[in-house]
Amino acid sequence: PALTQFRMAGQAPVPSSCDCFVALPPHTASPAVIFGKNADRPRHEVQEIVYVPAATHRPGDKVQCTYLEIEQAERTHAVVLSRPAWLWGAEMGANDCGVCVGNEGVWTREPLGEAEALLGMDLVRLGLERGGSAWEALEVITVLLERYGQGGSCKEEPVPFVYHNTFLLADRTEAWVLETAGRYWAAQRIREGSRNISNQLSIGSDITAEHPGLRERARSRGWWSGDGEFSFAEVFSLEKQPPRMEAAKARFLAGKELLRQHEGG
Repeated sequence: PALTQFRMAGQAPVPSSCDCFVALPPHTASPAVIFGKNADRPRHEVQEIVYVPAATHRPGDKVQCTYLEIEQAERTHAVVLSRPAWLWGAEMGANDCGVCVGNEGVWTREPLGEAEALLGMDLVRLGLERGGSAWEALEVITVLLERYGQGGSCKEEPVPFVYHNTFLLADRTEAWVLETAGRYWAAQRIREGSRNISNQLSIGSDITAEHPGLRERARSRGWWSGDGEFSFAEVFSLEKQPPRMEAAKARFLAGKELLRQHEGG
């Protein structure tokens, strides 16, 4: 999707588009997978492109993420990351196994965690460093999400900016959409065609994998009766969406239509 902007009174244009997309055969002209992302990070923020080589780590080693120190993996893949310079994680990246991951911010019925936890951008990097496939990266992210939670400010500014996350993960054979609400999550596999995500929940009843307590959580909070079809987006989305998510509805539909128009291109 094209980057859209709006102009605030007396200010330069502010980025207002944050989307990921993936196209897999047969929607691509060649037998390749295409992955892309744009972001609405602050205009003055330094965005670095960095390479981190593969490494082997000793038992008991730790890794300092943006806010938390967690256990290190025995081996980590080489990664290329696009990341805000002030934090450890990344907006998007790829590893030496051909896995690509990007994330978007969302707000859900689950409360936001302003306490320091793992940022969505930390989880992007951790999935890439530890996952040899899109599914393995998803497993890494969900295990760490359930263990440590997500939270902490996502901007280097005095006023905290906190959100939950959706992720798009792809490798050479398939893609996954992973959407989260606090420590809870749902995932959808894409085997062919195209898919985009934006600042909104988009997984309905077509759920391939989920947090084992997801539906019980929805029932216990009174968000779902337990009868009939379960739609993750309907159950966990806020009744009154914040402006960023309202704006994302049109972008999500426009991105979906653009991908449809360019099938095979």
